[in-house]
Formats: sequence, structure tokens, C-alpha cells
Amino acid sequence: LLFRPHFKTHQSRGIGSWFWEQGVRQITVSSLQMAKYFAEAGWQDITVAFPVNLREMDLINELAAQITLNVLVEDREVIQILGRSLKHSVGAFIKIDTGYHRTGIPVEQVAEIDSLVDELINQERVRFKGFLTHAGHTYQAHSREEILNIHRTSSEKLNLLKKRYLNQFPEIIVSVGDTPSCSIAEDFSLVDEIRPGNFVFYDVMQWKLGSCALEDIAVALACPVVAKHPERKELVLYGGAVHLSKEFVHLPNGQKCYGLIVELTDHGWQILAELNPLIALSQEHGIARAEGDLFNKTKIGDLLGVLPVHSCLTANLMQDYFDFSGKFYDHLNASLSRIV
Repeated sequence: LLFRPHFKTHQSRGIGSWFWEQGVRQITVSSLQMAKYFAEAGWQDITVAFPVNLREMDLINELAAQITLNVLVEDREVIQILGRSLKHSVGAFIKIDTGYHRTGIPVEQVAEIDSLVDELINQERVRFKGFLTHAGHTYQAHSREEILNIHRTSSEKLNLLKKRYLNQFPEIIVSVGDTPSCSIAEDFSLVDEIRPGNFVFYDVMQWKLGSCALEDIAVALACPVVAKHPERKELVLYGGAVHLSKEFVHLPNGQKCYGLIVELTDHGWQILAELNPLIALSQEHGIARAEGDLFNKTKIGDLLGVLPVHSCLTANLMQDYFDFSGKFYDHLNASLSRIV
């Protein structure tokens, strides 16, 4: 089983180096610009897990001249244009939909998949790599059992699809990747490659799904307290939608939660005994419900940590990181801003 982690969550060369130190050499990204950023950091085998954008052919050719580049296709015309435009060889996965219904050919539409395979093998500079899916419908699951069932069903369908072509293409693979499945499932015998991304930090959404414990969440946003409202037991933070996004989950009591408050310490943060959720967000404001003794001991000007609902979006919005030793980690978007 090949581990090809998705770097779209952290988008950081520095954090990417942690994976390199552990022996990882193949990665996944969600854009060609991200692929270029990591290629410049020395990564030589990159899958762009996003359908080919024909307006970026120059960048595809630039990258294909330097690294082993894999792209995603799901349309015959795109494959034909790709074949005519490529100056260097690329690998191509056919994107398969196993139930998420975002992109990809439905796994049951074998005739359509046949036609894409036929088109791929007619292109001189395109290597047919196999089938790739993102079972993102695990994020709508209501139990671990439902996540496991989605993983099992998707894997079985993809394995059958692979077997259909294996005699003709003995090197093709099945690639899957969603953090809930990769965190919970133990059986990956029917697939060849996994591409989880969010697991690098996890977040409140993953905790709610059962992918991790609150203690596993590895990123928090430090937010100053700017106001207190004792009549409502609410704290106002400088941390709003422009910092956290407006993704939310429902807590067990039905309360909307845009993030969970933690107490920052010199060496990390402390999970509080009671859940203290961000209950509302506007552009710059975050409103936190302060349970227990949090309200009384928090002063205006204090910093509180917020565990994000969706760490991918928060990291993308905030761009740079610091660890608790004070070390700085850059982010793709911050690097692009400095270039501009």
C-alpha cells in the first residue's frame, strides 16, 4: 500500500519536510500552483488531484519537464486536447465517482470508462495510471459504521473496475483518499494507494465524525479577547469568518459550533472540561459561549485558542504557522503574496 499524503491541508514546505524525513517521496496536491511550490522544494513525484484545467497547459508542460506529474481526467475532449498539447509525458488517472457526486465518472458507467481508457492509450505522451476517487460522502456519515461501509463499498467497486483492465494494463492502480476512512478503516487490501490530507492536523469536524479525539487536533488559531458580555456569558474574539471560514458542525446538544475554545499554554493548549463553542461568526468577530469558570478567569486582551471546524480552510486563510518553540512555517499563499 502506497502512502501518498495530500498536502492541500497544510500547504507548507516546512511541514512537508516532516513527511520527507519519514521516508515519504510521493505526494498529492490540489492545484498546479501547489505542485510547482512543492516541486521547487524538491518533491519529484506529484499527483494533482483535481480535474485538468485546460487553461493551465503551459504550467502542466513546465512541471512535466521537471518531475513525475500525474493528472486527473474524466472527459474525452480534455484527453484529446491534453494529448495534442503535451510536450512531455504525464500520468493520468481516470476520476471515478463512487457516491460523492462531485466529479468523476460514476463507477457503474463502464462503457463511458471504456471510452476514456481507449482515448488515453491513443495519446503518445499520456500514461494510463489507473483509477482515483475521493469518497467525500464519508463527511456526511453519522457513525463510524457508516464510514466503514462507504470505504468498503467504494473499495470493492474500484477493485472490480481495476480487474476489468488488469490483463491489458498490469501496472494500473486504485487510489483512494479521505481522512475519515483512512483514520478509521483497517482493511485496505482492495486498494493500492491512499491520499489522506486533513489528518496532518485533524479538526473539530473530524472529531465529530469519530476520526480522532479532541487531543489529536494539532492546530489552533490564537485569538485575542476584545469584549466580554456577562449577561450572556459570551466572549468576543478577534477571530471571525475571514480567519476561520463559516463551516460549522452541530454539537450533541444541537448547538451550532464554528470552533472550540482551548486554553493556550507555554507548550500547547489545554482541552477544557466543558465544551466552549464559538456560536456565531461575522467577518472579524467570533462569539464564544464561555462555560464553567472560563468566563470569569478570562480578561480582555487575553489570547484564547480556537480549534477550527475545518483546518484546511483555516490554514489557507491564515497562511503562516508557528510551533510552540517559536519556529515559523511558511504557506503557499503567503509565498505567492510575497512574490506579488
